Amino acid sequence: MAASVEVVVGSIGRAHGIRGDVAIDVRTDEPERRFAPGAVLRIEGTQRCLTVEAPRWHSGRFLVHFAELSDRTAVEQARGQVLVVDVDPDELPEEEDEYYDRQLVGLMALRADGSEAGPVVEVVHLPAQDMLCIRTEAGERLVPFVSELVPRVDLAAGTVSLADLPGLLDDDEAEVAE
Repeated sequence: MAASVEVVVGSIGRAHGIRGDVAIDVRTDEPERRFAPGAVLRIEGTQRCLTVEAPRWHSGRFLVHFAELSDRTAVEQARGQVLVVDVDPDELPEEEDEYYDRQLVGLMALRADGSEAGPVVEVVHLPAQDMLCIRTEAGERLVPFVSELVPRVDLAAGTVSLADLPGLLDDDEAEVAE
């Protein structure tokens, strides 16, 4: 069996109330799955584990009660800690058009003409959208990870296809407004 892969699922935010509930800064598309009752999460860089007792949404915030954080003081001490889970490297997202970062990093980005633009070196998660960081000959470029600009992801071939849009990757390709 292959070794597991560490996946970031969130970070511990502010305390909510006095009984140990905590707001979670969610960093997964599957919070109900990753924070299901009984799920065991690990604090990144440590062996300390937290067991989910009661997850819930409240006023647009995701709140979790962990068995090991029994009061507000314990939550405040854990604030800012990054939560990770170990997953099987063959595990796939639930939705067909979703990808884990580890699936995208290392894929070769292809221009519309089929030429290689460079490898995907990182997936950057921004509030508005995710971006693929592609290392081109001119340096690293960010491309919004939306179907209009990245119309095809072929995991079997190890490629992502980019739309034919001047300036998408290289500054010198950008059209100059007259």
